Amino acid sequence: MEWCLSMPKVELHAHLNGSIRDSTLLELTEGLVGKGVIDISEVEHIIKKYNRSVAEVFKLFDLIHILTTDHETVTRITREVIEDFASENVVYLELRTTPKRNDSVGMSKRSYVEAVLKGLRSITSVDVDFIPHCEDSKSLFSSVPAIGHVRKRIYVRLLLSIDRRETAEAAMETVKLALEMRPFGVVGIDLSGNPSIGDWATYLPALKFAREQRLYVTLHCGEVPNSVEIKNMLDFRPQRIGHACHLEDEHWRQLKSSKIPVEICLTSNIRTLTIRSIEVHHFGDLYKAKHPLVLCTDDSGVFSTSLTEEYKFAADSFGLGRREMFELSRNAIEYTFADSKLAILFRSVPYPRLKSVVEKKKE
Repeated sequence: MEWCLSMPKVELHAHLNGSIRDSTLLELTEGLVGKGVIDISEVEHIIKKYNRSVAEVFKLFDLIHILTTDHETVTRITREVIEDFASENVVYLELRTTPKRNDSVGMSKRSYVEAVLKGLRSITSVDVDFIPHCEDSKSLFSSVPAIGHVRKRIYVRLLLSIDRRETAEAAMETVKLALEMRPFGVVGIDLSGNPSIGDWATYLPALKFAREQRLYVTLHCGEVPNSVEIKNMLDFRPQRIGHACHLEDEHWRQLKSSKIPVEICLTSNIRTLTIRSIEVHHFGDLYKAKHPLVLCTDDSGVFSTSLTEEYKFAADSFGLGRREMFELSRNAIEYTFADSKLAILFRSVPYPRLKSVVEKKKE
């Protein structure tokens, strides 16, 4: 666990609001007591619980949706989530979030994203690089404790999510907002939300437009059995897909042929019963096939996990050693939506401790 913690890591599938700290969630919930919005007796025990059931997980998502509808809260959560990832040596993070509108507090989709950016700017405990093509960018790996007592640095890029409950017009609005916010680190579009809601054709025009405008696209794909939609998503050829839990044989052949990278969220898949057990998780098959994949948290707060724990979970479940875990983390660099200048920087600088690990293997 200590080695997994010290290893530099790349996180590519993390939802902002699902990564909220339990302590913050409890504090915000208590703040609404007496206002007739929340009955704390129904949720307090869930917030304090570690291993939550499927029903409890989705009740928590409903609670978070209620709590994250003002600018100050969004800014605070952003700051804390970045600090938490940086504390476990995540050196590059793609954070995704669905821009919300709340007319009662004057929140538009744009002001929501601005609140996220305010959170990024407010961090003082670590250096945060979130603007692409930053001329004074230091080495990605200058922050790793193994090479000295240097102030930590984390590179953050943002993905704006289209919620499957949205209309085609709202989806297009999100894409256009992403284009406006590109100078501030927005690099792509995500399609997410309740996988049983909505139709693929609704979001396709917005996703095509995003691709035409050179925004990266990642899709939550195969969270539930839906053969036609899964095929349509793979035909679209996004830069990445998330989860891929309910693919059929023909889908697996298409996926492996296309080599679309898969964002793997082990704990999330098991806790939500999307996959019945870790023994049958498709990570094993994809890893053996050397298919592009990256370990991720999904919702670290809701699922009581961290990227460090996801690497430990994979190592224990699939018999991976330090070198294999290192390679998983190193290869994740190839699947980022980082601007080309930053991607070149990633590839050109070796991870700390790689040499020592390899030499020990030889010995």
